[in-house]
Amino acid sequence: MRDIPSDLAAHLEGGATTLCRCWSLTRRDGLVLGFTDHDRALSFEGIAFAAATGLEAAEATAELGFAIGGGDVTGALAAAGLNETDLSHGLYDDARLRIWLVNWAEPAQRVLLDEGFVGEVRRGESGFTAEVRSVAKAFDEERGRLYLRSCSADLGDTRCGVALSAIAAVVAESDGRLAISATGLGSYADGHFTGGRLRFTAGANAGFASEVKRHGLEGELAVFQLWQASPAPIRPGDAFGVTPGCDKSFATCRAKFGNGANFRGFPHMPTSDFIIGGVRPGDGALDGGSLFR
Repeated sequence: MRDIPSDLAAHLEGGATTLCRCWSLTRRDGLVLGFTDHDRALSFEGIAFAAATGLEAAEATAELGFAIGGGDVTGALAAAGLNETDLSHGLYDDARLRIWLVNWAEPAQRVLLDEGFVGEVRRGESGFTAEVRSVAKAFDEERGRLYLRSCSADLGDTRCGVALSAIAAVVAESDGRLAISATGLGSYADGHFTGGRLRFTAGANAGFASEVKRHGLEGELAVFQLWQASPAPIRPGDAFGVTPGCDKSFATCRAKFGNGANFRGFPHMPTSDFIIGGVRPGDGALDGGSLFR
């Protein structure tokens, strides 16, 4: 049960109320932004809550146990501090969100309604909808290592150990959003950059990065398909850097990166077919020893 401060409870029991909602967003870089659906700015707990931002909360749900509750917050990209570039760069991914019910006539009369995290952000031409996930989402995240045939490290991180360096190139042609072709990368095999990361270093999208969905070759041109559309149109001449991709298999780790000794998976783990297939005459010595001796 939520404890409502006595002064706010008395206000709620009155004949008329002066209530609004306030949101605070704490991004992963530490920047704190405040918004309110009231028509004038408010301030408390050292946070300035900007008014007239166009933010609106949809219905929220709460779940028993470890189920992840939440709701949606919609708003206009014209809101102070919110813009297409920051959203597309992922600055609000997993941002900490707090929501208050506030008596705007006496901001000291308030109650914290919910805390959570920003999940998926869906963007339109002039607005956005942000999914709000409850703190229970932490129980849905991977913790520790999993017993899998594939590698559990990310290419280039400290556990992987591969030294990554981006290969510089310049856009030759583009559809403006997702497809790019470039010269000077024809020496890399088809698919070498699939699953890698492409980051623009110059042009209107400088700083924007996306995973490479597909890398291929068309004559002397290297062709890239991105998973995420760029915030601004991609133009010929825009510079970018791209790193190779890894499918996290032992064969790729050993052959492509020469890093088999540092593989962070269990490539010799028996598959489900082996486990349920049973033993047949002539299968050899199945004594619990290594299958690769």
